[in-house]
Amino acid sequence: MTSPSPWLARVGALLFAGALLYPFTAFFTFIGPWNWSDDVRQPALEAVRVSLVLTGWAMLVIVVIGTPMALYIVRCGARERLIWQAVLLLPVLLPPLAQGVLLSLAFGTQGAVGRWLHHFGIVVTNSATAYIGTQVYVGIGYFVLGAVAAMGSVPFALQQQAALLGLTPWQTFWRVTLPLARLGLAVAVTITWIRTVSEFGAVMVTAYYPSGMPVQLWINLQSFGLTAVMPLLLLFLAIALPLPWLVHLLAQRRSDA
Repeated sequence: MTSPSPWLARVGALLFAGALLYPFTAFFTFIGPWNWSDDVRQPALEAVRVSLVLTGWAMLVIVVIGTPMALYIVRCGARERLIWQAVLLLPVLLPPLAQGVLLSLAFGTQGAVGRWLHHFGIVVTNSATAYIGTQVYVGIGYFVLGAVAAMGSVPFALQQQAALLGLTPWQTFWRVTLPLARLGLAVAVTITWIRTVSEFGAVMVTAYYPSGMPVQLWINLQSFGLTAVMPLLLLFLAIALPLPWLVHLLAQRRSDA
């Protein structure tokens, strides 16, 4: 069986890339002068701040909680690992609006935990706490599943040898598991970042205020039309995309070093 021509394969790859990048040509579509008046600019800049700060806190919570959980799943038995992966898939597979409704009911005053939080003055709707909590719930499944795949690819024999040499489990993780799983963990972080910072449906239900960039895009579309959407959309892409690229490239360079 003959292999396809390298040029034919390259043309196919270029067509594939062109199809992926074609929607970005919408930035050059004439829809009239972009609206960047004070009524649009001030809420948009505040939405940028909200997204970056609160999503940053959400990512910190996800990584701090998710990394030990992923390590536990990697080291547990095969049957238990399947159970944990099934549990993690539940929030991943839920439609975003369903996630928002369930979180709103579970942590609102109708739910037992919500009433308890409300008793201590913790606001779990339309607050920074609600925003961060929703993003953690939306994104943690992606991170843990990605981290399990990354750390599960590290040969267990190397970790056993490290333990025999006197390294503690924590030292083994930092000196053996983390360096060898770095690239896969970087992919998990980047996918989780994009998933959380761009979340609209669940956040719109639980934390319409403070408005992050996705919700503010919707507000601009409803209030001012497409001419007010495009400046914030450009900001959104310019701010949200470089970070995962940078994380991935740094992990790739250190992995190749």
